[in-house]
Amino acid sequence: MDFFRIGLILRPHGVHGELKLLPLTDDPARFKKLKAAYIELSDSRYESVSVIAAKAATESGVIVKIEGVDSVEQAETLRNKYLCVDRAHAVKLPEGTYFVSDIIGCRVVSSCGEELGRVEDVYETNANDVYVVRGEKKLSVPALKKLLDKVDVENKLIVFNADVLAEVGLFED
Repeated sequence: MDFFRIGLILRPHGVHGELKLLPLTDDPARFKKLKAAYIELSDSRYESVSVIAAKAATESGVIVKIEGVDSVEQAETLRNKYLCVDRAHAVKLPEGTYFVSDIIGCRVVSSCGEELGRVEDVYETNANDVYVVRGEKKLSVPALKKLLDKVDVENKLIVFNADVLAEVGLFED
């Protein structure tokens, strides 16, 4: 089962077991509708939890209340853990956008048929994401619409426009 991290638990909030989260999603309002979630445990296991309530705390924070976490001490045990959702409860993405986890591992070729490698990482920036491709050489490219001729996450294939790649690609030895 795939899990997506949607928030980092920063600390307890108040005395009744509420948790302050740093949202790791493009849509912090999603927490208000969230009912089923998972806590990512340190040994790569996930514990199912029910979210009772959620509200915005600040521009960069969300307060959530999880069923069964009723004290500061219980909330403290969740500090620095991730709140996750499974794929079935993930936000539906608009056309032309993808989950980072679906992009990582994709085979990358140019529109000329040149094998470039596989996406090993995606850096999120304010302007656009940057794909890091590992092949014979390491390649970093901004994920621009004009660069991406094809993104087929089901078949784990991305095709870069060769002309645009020549303009924006940064190859490292």
